[in-house]
Amino acid sequence: MNQTVRTVLMWAVIIVGVMLILQVLRGYSTTSREIPFSDFLDRVAAGEVQQVLIKREEIHIQTGTMREDDGPQPRYDHFTYNPGYDDLVKDLREHNVIIKVEKPTDGRMLTALLSWAPLLILVGLWFVFFRQMQAGGTKAMSFGKSKAKLLTAEQKKVTFEDVAGVPEAKEELEEIVDFLKDPKKFQRLGGKIPKGVLLMGSPGTGKTLLARAVAGEADVPFFSISGSDFVEMFVGVGASRVRDLFDQGKKSAPCIIFIDEIDAVGRHRGAGLGGGHDEREQTLNQLLVEMDGFEANDGVILIAATNRPDVLDPALLRPGRFDRRIVVNPPDVKGREGILEVHTTEIPLASDVELAVIARSTPGFSGADLANLVNEAALRAAGFNKMKVDMADFEFAKDKVMMGSERRSLAMSEQEKRTTAYHEAGHALVAVLVPEADPLHKVTIIPRGMALGLTQQLPLEDRYTYSRAYLDANLRVLMGGRLAEELVFGSENMTTGAGNDLERATGLARKMVCEWGMSAKMGPLTFGKQEQNIFLGKEFARHQDYSESTSVAIDEEIRRFITEAYDDARTILDEHRDSLEAIAAGLLEVEVLDGEEIYAIISKTSDVDVKSIQRHKQKDHQEVEETA
Repeated sequence: MNQTVRTVLMWAVIIVGVMLILQVLRGYSTTSREIPFSDFLDRVAAGEVQQVLIKREEIHIQTGTMREDDGPQPRYDHFTYNPGYDDLVKDLREHNVIIKVEKPTDGRMLTALLSWAPLLILVGLWFVFFRQMQAGGTKAMSFGKSKAKLLTAEQKKVTFEDVAGVPEAKEELEEIVDFLKDPKKFQRLGGKIPKGVLLMGSPGTGKTLLARAVAGEADVPFFSISGSDFVEMFVGVGASRVRDLFDQGKKSAPCIIFIDEIDAVGRHRGAGLGGGHDEREQTLNQLLVEMDGFEANDGVILIAATNRPDVLDPALLRPGRFDRRIVVNPPDVKGREGILEVHTTEIPLASDVELAVIARSTPGFSGADLANLVNEAALRAAGFNKMKVDMADFEFAKDKVMMGSERRSLAMSEQEKRTTAYHEAGHALVAVLVPEADPLHKVTIIPRGMALGLTQQLPLEDRYTYSRAYLDANLRVLMGGRLAEELVFGSENMTTGAGNDLERATGLARKMVCEWGMSAKMGPLTFGKQEQNIFLGKEFARHQDYSESTSVAIDEEIRRFITEAYDDARTILDEHRDSLEAIAAGLLEVEVLDGEEIYAIISKTSDVDVKSIQRHKQKDHQEVEETA
């Protein structure tokens, strides 16, 4: 029975039921008042009755004067019942009472309908609710169906032209696309199509965008699903959905299946509290079987993305399942410039915008960060009713993304503002005068994000390894803020503003000693085995695999690293106290100073050749550019 017939029957039952109910109610709805039959005869004898309507045993009575405009259905204000009085008509005729009689009808049909009405209503209700229950049962049985979405040709496609900054990853994925388009080209030499490709990288580096580009280029069915879509509260649903997903893939082969955030179901087995019966483990087991089991999945390529490859099960990572593991790193300076070009294709840029300059000043930015940067710049330009986005908008957006939004409404006392100015001046002065530190970019005492003030340094190039001298320089810069407060206001007036600096310095010194082997006393060793417990969290990640005496020695070395940086920073600030005072005064006056302005202040208030320090900081960068 199709949907139209079911709908018609349902409405027919409802209409019949409503009509029957109205008929019954109409029979009982009246405004007349019942009187005894004897009273009725007395009123007839007294001449008070003008007209009566006889409905079988009922007698409806109209008293008062009858008018011509009463219509065919005058109002009857009383009624009574005929007990079988034989002279009723005779008495009414003698007193000139108008007699009306209701037309007799065949009541058998109505009686039958009334008798069958409850049954018909129950049947109709059962029919409606049964269909709903059946539909609900269908939905309940569909728990095991995959939630994968099939990318259709009508949807907007992303191609490799829309992806920049990851040339190596694009090259490997382009080979997958070529295989799907022309498999014989590779099979004639005995090559086999990879069964799985795992995209690994930090958040925002473009893993999902790469998968979408593969879908746009391959011109084959593309199923996408999130790792969290497999697991529900019901046991066995995840494994059933994995089977259904690969069944769909086999029917559409050659095709691509993309699983985003696969670590939601691919975590290391045996780490949960449910043992082998854990729902996630059952889902993972089924995924392992589908990828490389007894049944062949020819033509089905699985692409997965994760930013936690360290927690994935080893069986999932072996060749034959994920044959290729592609690392999607944050883009270098050329990659950032390419990403900016992609995101600014539809944004009108002013003539002063130099994307290469923006790319050099955003080291460590991911593709998502750069997209956010461009969007923030466009929003600011639109807020000022500009026709084009200029460099000032990009500078504002860069500061907002790097340092947070300004909180000018935060009311700081004059003393707090003065303390913050000296604190940031201490950071800035040490950052300028330590040759190995990153160049100074900007200093502000305007509250941004969670900080009351910020000192921003920007490296001239991307760093992939760090030297001991560079790390020591960072320790000195971190100590500069606390030292400036101590020198100017005294140790009894130090504030909590240096809390984050001390935390970062302690963590950096611990890594130098325990992970990077930079302590001469402790030697080239690492201390504390990394154990990434998947479910207990990072606070249980490091296991102490050394003795108590070694622990004491580690603490002494960490203290020595920080104390030496503290003493070196104190020497710098003592020798250049005038520069410290001048920088703090400048911050109190204008609230924001860029690197060039601080260089000028230091040059005026000391005999330091700031330009030679700048040249030293740029030396390695220039050598790299000349080599390139």
